[in-house]
Amino acid sequence: MQSMRSLWLRVHRWLALGVGWVLAIVGLAGAVLVVAQPIDRWAHPEFFQARTPAGSNASPQTPLEPLRQRLNSEFAGKASFTFRPPRDGQESLWVLVRGPWSGTVYLDPATGQEQGRRGETEGFVNTLFKFHSSLALQDTGKAVLACIALSYLFLLVTGLVLWWPRRWPPSLRVEWRRGAQRTLFDLHRLGGAVLGLMVAVSVATGAYMAWRPLGTFVSALAGAEALKPPSLPKLAEPSGPPLPLDALVAPAQSLFPDAPVGYIQVPAQPNRPLRVRMRLADDPHPNGLTSVWIDPRTGAVLGVQRWNELDPGARAVSVIYPLHTGVLGGPVLETLVFVNGITLGGLGITGLWLWWKRRAARSGSRQARGAQAAGR
Repeated sequence: MQSMRSLWLRVHRWLALGVGWVLAIVGLAGAVLVVAQPIDRWAHPEFFQARTPAGSNASPQTPLEPLRQRLNSEFAGKASFTFRPPRDGQESLWVLVRGPWSGTVYLDPATGQEQGRRGETEGFVNTLFKFHSSLALQDTGKAVLACIALSYLFLLVTGLVLWWPRRWPPSLRVEWRRGAQRTLFDLHRLGGAVLGLMVAVSVATGAYMAWRPLGTFVSALAGAEALKPPSLPKLAEPSGPPLPLDALVAPAQSLFPDAPVGYIQVPAQPNRPLRVRMRLADDPHPNGLTSVWIDPRTGAVLGVQRWNELDPGARAVSVIYPLHTGVLGGPVLETLVFVNGITLGGLGITGLWLWWKRRAARSGSRQARGAQAAGR
């Protein structure tokens, strides 16, 4: 029994030393983002607040097509644009740009005038988000984070095995008067045992969003194929001039007249359809997952994918995203998300500190025995 416990301890220790510190840093970054993002919006009203608020009307008042043309000319047709209409009458209109320059352009929804722009890694919050979501390594970092998140399950299981008390109910007491090392040891064990499962939810949902193949895997397990966007049909006759962006969005709005537009995704390639994401009333995702695919040449609707009719892997995002960010439960869940991040970081820091102190103690003990033997 003791040898088995020793094995569990070794697995827990070396897995934590190998990848646990990455989880700790990413967890702390997530906790900081919970607080920093609303502060960032408050501190930079020139980006996030419309110069001419639209009152109760949350839709942009200026036509979108001149804005698209202006940005398309600036980036020489080599960038894709994602328009994010204001969520309320006080917000600015965002355009996420991906191309020679990647970042967000903030516009006044009433006049179309630019209020400012920031690169995707410009500023503290953007840089921290890039690290938290992908270790600043794009798709490679997302895959690494997904694998590291899987290792947390082993850390959780081995930690629970090491903590599991012989007598129930277990003691949840922390010894505060027996030195810092004992206090941190108790906090490390109890934090992992009591909050470990709650932290696992944040870790698992973060991994799911970071690495898209996980959604495909879930759909395959459910015996379903991942839905793909439709392709553009061949036209019998050459198409005329491109249709205005507002005319392309109109069919999606007519299909769901009571649903606001979450995003309008305009691809850089002319051979790809335009996607309008709608926020239906029963969709828990704050940006909406219902998609209407539009032929940019003719304005014809190529396909409609309602959020609750998506394949299981994609449909799960409607709950996983707001659960991970805390939007699903408002301030209460956001507080829990913050606590999860602090707990994950605390487990990593206390575990590393305890390992270092014990290593230093063993090293000092060996030196003392060596000196004693030499003095004989």
